[in-house]
Amino acid sequence: VQLQASGGGLVQAGGSLTLSCAASGRIFSMYRLAWFRQAPGKEREFVATILWSGGSTYYADSVEGRFTISRDTAKNTVYLQMSSLKPEDTAVYYCAADRSAFCTVVRTHYDYWGQGTLVTVSS
Repeated sequence: VQLQASGGGLVQAGGSLTLSCAASGRIFSMYRLAWFRQAPGKEREFVATILWSGGSTYYADSVEGRFTISRDTAKNTVYLQMSSLKPEDTAVYYCAADRSAFCTVVRTHYDYWGQGTLVTVSS
């Protein structure tokens, strides 16, 4: 599975941005997708995850109510709609895919990773 993330950019605090992650290759082996992020000097952290078939979601407390993860199975794409952005949301955002349907926030459980897209939120 290959993942291509896009949509990052510079946005003011309080603004919105939508990230996309296009999947290709062995899509049938992909059961769950997720977004993680890594701020400068910090570890990569879980943001949100979605079950590819069925669409159930789970969010980190820090983004619950502000971010929405969704997928378009016809386009093999997962999205992360981000609103009410804060400077602390500034990070490189990565999409990841898991061959297991088990809901996990542990980054090492994910088998495939995209290259990341930078989101910068100015105050």
